[in-house]
Amino acid sequence: MIKAFIFDAYGTLYDVQSVADVTDRAFPGHGEIITQIWRMKQLEYSWLRSLMDDYRDFWTVTREALAYTLGVLGLSPTATLFDDIAEAYNRLAPYPDAVAALGGLSGVRRAILSNGSPQMLDALVGGSALRDLIETTISVDEKRAFKPDPRAYELVEERLGVKPHEVVFVSSNGFDIAGAKRFGFRVARIVRVPQAALAQDIAADMTRTAGALRPATLYKALRTQEEALGHAPDFVVSSLADLSRLAVAG
Repeated sequence: MIKAFIFDAYGTLYDVQSVADVTDRAFPGHGEIITQIWRMKQLEYSWLRSLMDDYRDFWTVTREALAYTLGVLGLSPTATLFDDIAEAYNRLAPYPDAVAALGGLSGVRRAILSNGSPQMLDALVGGSALRDLIETTISVDEKRAFKPDPRAYELVEERLGVKPHEVVFVSSNGFDIAGAKRFGFRVARIVRVPQAALAQDIAADMTRTAGALRPATLYKALRTQEEALGHAPDFVVSSLADLSRLAVAG
């Protein structure tokens, strides 16, 4: 029996690409590449800090990744502009399917388990239309270990009292899907970028730019697909709205 749906936040309920308006206003013409490098380094730094046993919360990691990105691109913001860009991660737009989908799961518990710091999650969820549809937000900060470290997933049972087999963990991030499945959750993968659509984007880029992929296409290839780690999801759906069928099936 499914007792809880546990959601990843960044890239699953909230669109990390929605920072592009902010990055492009800050540095016109550079918005796309800033957005993609920033997100990839944000994740990479979370993994590196976990491996080095040198934990810093996700807000620090997010700012470190932004500093790296702007530095490598040779862009020099003022301190105020830097802060304004970083704040975009606290104002991400929910995906269009999120509100109705969460509302359709009213018979089961709904929570977020995220790498985000408590302050980031309070700002992100509290300032969005999802605030009344989520029972609680759980930050990995309690364990000082980022997903996909198993210690992060332990927080679900500790906070909600549900066993891994009673949980459907929902994510669009390949690393998170593999980690949650390895931990023992049933896992639903939200396919934000279908493989066929990605193949079309790659083919179009290769034709248009003589073999060079646009930053957004490269990001899709690296971060939006299922990882080849041997921990496949139990369910694959194209929209959050499809989760209601899983709840009924139990």
